[in-house]
Amino acid sequence: MPALKTILKARVLRQEETKAEKILWQKLRNKKLGIKFRRQHPVDMYILDFYAPDIKLALELDGSPHKEKENKEWDKERTDYLNCKAISVLRFWNSEIERNLESTLDKIRKKIKELSI
Repeated sequence: MPALKTILKARVLRQEETKAEKILWQKLRNKKLGIKFRRQHPVDMYILDFYAPDIKLALELDGSPHKEKENKEWDKERTDYLNCKAISVLRFWNSEIERNLESTLDKIRKKIKELSI
């Protein structure tokens, strides 16, 4: 169960979404891809950008700070932790969402199909 601090931080993040998060959320919300996604969803001490609980799929959007070595290590630890909880993680660069949304959506659809079997 996420700590209260994590839950409150998730609420703030929902109000301060990035451009890429806004763009992707418009394509995910209201089961537009056939599955329910939540945004800024807490899982233990982590907050997932987007999460489909029915198929345990997390979508993470990364900006330029994620290119730094310490952030890459943090992302790997986080992904490993989520994988141990049987949560699949797909990572996308913000620029990928902004420049090539259809390709991103195709990757998400493919993963949804794979996990729904």
